[in-house]
Amino acid sequence: MGRKIGMDIHRDFAQIAMVEDGLLRDAGQIGCRPEELRAWAATLRKDDEVALEATSNSEAIALLLRPKVARVVVSNPHKTRAIAEAKVKTDKVDARILAQLLAADFLPPVWLPDERTSRRRRLIARRMHVVRQRTRIKNQVQSILHRNLMPRPPVSDAFGTRGRAWLQRLPLPDDEREAVDALLRQLDFHGTELAELDRRVAVEDLDDPDIRRLMTIPGVDVNVALSVTAAVGDFERFRSSDKLVAYFGLNPRVRQSGGLPAATGRITKTGRSQVRGMLVEAAWVASRSPGPLRAFYQRIKARRGIQVAIVATARKMTTLCWHLVTKREDYAFARPSLVAFKRRKLQLQAGAEHRVARRGLGYEYNDKALRRHEREIVEQQERAYAVMTAHWQPHGPATASKNTT
Repeated sequence: MGRKIGMDIHRDFAQIAMVEDGLLRDAGQIGCRPEELRAWAATLRKDDEVALEATSNSEAIALLLRPKVARVVVSNPHKTRAIAEAKVKTDKVDARILAQLLAADFLPPVWLPDERTSRRRRLIARRMHVVRQRTRIKNQVQSILHRNLMPRPPVSDAFGTRGRAWLQRLPLPDDEREAVDALLRQLDFHGTELAELDRRVAVEDLDDPDIRRLMTIPGVDVNVALSVTAAVGDFERFRSSDKLVAYFGLNPRVRQSGGLPAATGRITKTGRSQVRGMLVEAAWVASRSPGPLRAFYQRIKARRGIQVAIVATARKMTTLCWHLVTKREDYAFARPSLVAFKRRKLQLQAGAEHRVARRGLGYEYNDKALRRHEREIVEQQERAYAVMTAHWQPHGPATASKNTT
C-alpha cells in the first residue's frame, strides 16, 4: 500500500501530512516554486497518492506531481465539509484531514482539464475581464453626464462615431471634459484588446467540430460556444444532459423531508457563473428568433413569467448542447443561410481574406427571398411544436394494473 499524502497549499508554501502503514504524521512544509516542488516530487514513490484542495495554483501543482505518483486528487473545497466545518482549523489540521479522507477514499474530486481546455478557459477569462472593464468605463461616462444634468444621447450608441461627436458638443465643466476624454481613450485601448482577443478566439474555434455544431443553435455565437466547450472540456464525462445542467447551476434546488412532497426552489447557481450568464444572454436572443425555442420560451412565460422562462430556455439550450456534441449532430431546426453566415463571420474574424464581388460561404444570407423562405419554414416548425405541447396532459403516478373479470 502506498502512502496517502495531504497537501494544504498556499501561494508560497504547502503543509504536508502523510498516512503510512495506518499511522498519521506531519511531514513539514515545502515551497511552492517549481524547482522546490520537483525536488520534493523526486522523493515520492510510484504507489503514493496525493490530495490537495482546488485553488488557483492547484492545477499547476497537480500537473507537476502527476507523473511521479499513482494518483493526484484535487478535491472540491465546497464539498470537503470535514475541513470547512472544523472547530480547529490550521494548516496542519487541514493537511491531516486531507490525508485521512484520501486514505478512506472519501474525497470528492474535481475534473482536471487538459492543456487545450485550460488555454481556452484562460482566453475566455481574459475576454470577460476586458468586457467588464469596457462596461465599467461606459458606466462612468454615463455617470458624469447624469450628474451634470445632460440629456440622454440621441443615438443608440453613445460611444460610436455619431455618439462621440455628440459627446464633444456637450457643455461640460473643464475637469469633467478631461475625465470624459480620458475614459474614451481607455475605452479605445480596451476595444483594441477586445478585437485581438476576438481574433484569437476565432483562430481557436475555426476547425473545432463541436464549436461548429453549437453555433447551429439560435443565439449561440462563437463566444458562447467557446465558453461552453471550455467549461465542459469533455462532454462524455457527463452521463446525461441533466448532469451538465447541474454542472452549470441551472437546475432548481429540491427540498424534501419525511412524507412531505418534494419542493423545488430557485436554481442552485453552482459552477461557472460566466458560462451561465452567457447562456442566459443567448436565451434572450433565442426567445426572439423563430423556432421551437421561442415557442418553448413563450409557453413558460405564459405560466411563470419572463425571468423563469429565460432561465428555463437557457437550461433547454444546455440540454441541446449536450445532445448535439455527444451525438455528433447539428441542430435540426437551424437556418442554413444563417449558420453559413456565422461561419463566414468566424473566418473573417480569424483573419481570412475578404472576397470582393465573389460568392462564397455565407453569401446566401444576403438573399432576402431566401431568408424569408427559411424563416417561414422555421415558423411552421415553431407552430408544430406549440400544437404538440398544447396537447400534453399531466399524468399522475403510475399505479398497479388491476385484473378485471
